[in-house]
Amino acid sequence: METVNILTIISIAFLGSFGHCVGMCGGIVVAYSTIKIDPKSSKISQSFAHLLYSFGRVTTYATLGALFGLLGGVATFNNIANGSLLIFAGIIMVLAGLSLMGKIKFLTLIEHSFASSPLYKSAFKKVLNSKSNLSFFVLGMLNGLLPCGFVYFFAITAASTADPFYGALVMAIFGLSTIPAMFGLGFMTSLVSATGFRNMMMSLSSIAVILYGAYTIYNGYDYISNPLKTLRDCHK
Repeated sequence: METVNILTIISIAFLGSFGHCVGMCGGIVVAYSTIKIDPKSSKISQSFAHLLYSFGRVTTYATLGALFGLLGGVATFNNIANGSLLIFAGIIMVLAGLSLMGKIKFLTLIEHSFASSPLYKSAFKKVLNSKSNLSFFVLGMLNGLLPCGFVYFFAITAASTADPFYGALVMAIFGLSTIPAMFGLGFMTSLVSATGFRNMMMSLSSIAVILYGAYTIYNGYDYISNPLKTLRDCHK
């Protein structure tokens, strides 16, 4: 992947994690920090638990990224198909950015109620009440399956790579870039969840998402207009 794409993904994910991710998943972090972690345990032990949870999320995201990258690869056959996929992905990204800004309700409309299914709720409750180290990792994996507009944005980005490896890489970078905010939330809830700070980060990430969407639309147009270019050129 191009360095600019990697840096853009890291920037969007890092900034957005202090806004959207803290708002969406902050309750889960606070819940497991209260229920599963003994406040009398050492900081090293607590940090290990938080990292296991975060790496569980990253594992789920990388798996989803590989699947979406595979689907994107199946959907691409020629430059018109490649370019159309990128233009479609770019439009969705712009809409996602506007939604993160609160201008439209695009992300709200596509976030379904998977988390309310009895099977998911039962598994989540069982893992939440477990005290084993493995349960933190599994809880993170389950958290990675929660409906989230930000995850959808990166899943679309993964699909636009048209490659399982790069799709997994996109989602893994996204997950890793959100660790500082989610990790910090376990120790500094008041700072990370402060409304003013979160709003500033959300605004910055929204602008970055819109700009990246516009860049992706331009790439799509370039593929359609340039018959010698292939979709994988930008991922070498």
